[in-house]
Amino acid sequence: MSTLIWQQPADMPLGIATLSKLAFEGIDLAPLHSQLLDKYIFEPDNAAALMDLSTIEQLFGNEADGIARQSEALRCRQIYRSPCADETPGLRLLAFAAPGDVGNNTPLEFLLEGSGVALTTLYVVPGMELPPDIPPHDVAIVAACESDANRPVLTEIARLLSSWPKPVLNHPDRIAQLARERLHGLAKPVTGIAMPATVRIDRTTLSEIAAGRAALQAYLPDGAFPLIARPLGSHAGRGLQKIDDSEALARYLAERPERGFHISSFVDYRSPDGLYRKYRIVFIGGRPYACHMAIADQWMIYYLNAGMAESAAKKIEEERFMTAFDQEFARRHRSALTGLAERVGLDYFGIDCAQTGDGKLLLFEADVAMIVHLMDSPAVFPYKVPHMRKLFADFCALLKDRAARPQAERMDSVA
Repeated sequence: MSTLIWQQPADMPLGIATLSKLAFEGIDLAPLHSQLLDKYIFEPDNAAALMDLSTIEQLFGNEADGIARQSEALRCRQIYRSPCADETPGLRLLAFAAPGDVGNNTPLEFLLEGSGVALTTLYVVPGMELPPDIPPHDVAIVAACESDANRPVLTEIARLLSSWPKPVLNHPDRIAQLARERLHGLAKPVTGIAMPATVRIDRTTLSEIAAGRAALQAYLPDGAFPLIARPLGSHAGRGLQKIDDSEALARYLAERPERGFHISSFVDYRSPDGLYRKYRIVFIGGRPYACHMAIADQWMIYYLNAGMAESAAKKIEEERFMTAFDQEFARRHRSALTGLAERVGLDYFGIDCAQTGDGKLLLFEADVAMIVHLMDSPAVFPYKVPHMRKLFADFCALLKDRAARPQAERMDSVA
């Protein structure tokens, strides 16, 4: 591939989807990175270049530098357009987004791939007034995920929506209910779901538990070793660890600098063959869709570390999961999936889950920002292409349906 030359309008970055796909395909982004560094030096007010530089820095693992470049971009501009497949879009979507890392918002650029939907993103930044001119749009969506850092953003978006003139998907109050410590209570009444309680706990208290001066059950009612611990606000497995006893807890705290953590009881979800299976499912208008499954011999599974591409047997099983999802997995867990969608009450969200030995749906987490994409090689994973294309098409159909609703229904949706 010839060297990519960055030639974007000041309000239109290449975007997360384009840059992630290039990186995923093994394209060397270093030349593009150098171009953007030059623009950073000589065109410091080029907001789109700063946003792309932010994304590439994060793809390179330089999260702090990436977020710093994003902050500079947002001081220049808070509204950005994404490239659209059609010159004359069939629908205009406005996204309310939060500043932060590349996983901080719903992956809309991936979901809208190849569609005729024109996406404009408005970053709501605490302490910064909104731009005076909001672009025309047919429908809006709250893209910011639940996190401690995003709570002021979600609060501000909720205030804005009280008088917003267009239909809005994913009300921020509902997104806030997806916090790890709240999700258990939300899901507990649903038949067919298993989820251990998760609590927030400070470092001092955990140290007291590790030293035997405090009882674990006093803070985690169903708590017993082994535990799962992770720092507050962590994602993608950072700081996530299974802790077998109080001595292991002490060692964990000695290695971690954070002041607060989430803890929950570990549930062994191995299948009879000794392997672990983890599923990603998204809900669009209440209907569940399979995104992928990962199979590994370790409990901490991520798709990229499960060796799916290298195993014909694993791919056969994932293909069956995806192509027969409605007839098998979704039917088997119908009560759990339907009940969860109703309790969560969001137009779009995703879950990571597994199955327990007694046949329940084991819920790990729910979020609006889980990555959903079609970057995998169609030569290696041919079965994913039609399935993900349908998922994307149904997401766009949901947007069009919400945009077409009468005004009275629109106001009810943000009430």
